[in-house]
Amino acid sequence: MAGLQTGAPTPTALTVHSQSRILEITFSDGAHFRIPFELMRIYSPSAEVQGHGPGQEILQTGKREVNVVELEPIGNYAVKPVFSDGHESGIFSWDYLYHLGVEEQRLWDDYNRRLQAAGVERDAPMTTAAGHACKSH
Repeated sequence: MAGLQTGAPTPTALTVHSQSRILEITFSDGAHFRIPFELMRIYSPSAEVQGHGPGQEILQTGKREVNVVELEPIGNYAVKPVFSDGHESGIFSWDYLYHLGVEEQRLWDDYNRRLQAAGVERDAPMTTAAGHACKSH
């Protein structure tokens, strides 16, 4: 399971900073990241954001002010944040959080390129695809 590979870094400290909207996380290898909630939300590993396959990602907008209202542990390999906009279907493995921390600048650059290509602003309200719902049955 992701986050449980032998020798993979695991969190030694994890703090939710609601006012600054940052998840601060320190890993066993000494890596330390301050991951913005907005980045977590726009790159949520859920099908609602990632789609059901390559090229089906849903561009997230209007998430600058999103907060994490709850952080639920998932076994000893992940957490499931509940975001203030109601999104709660993403399970963030330790590996994925490490990836977000290491790749933060590249991910922001990619996000800004995708916004520009779509002709939308970062703070634009989300529009939903008609007739598409990614809920568990």
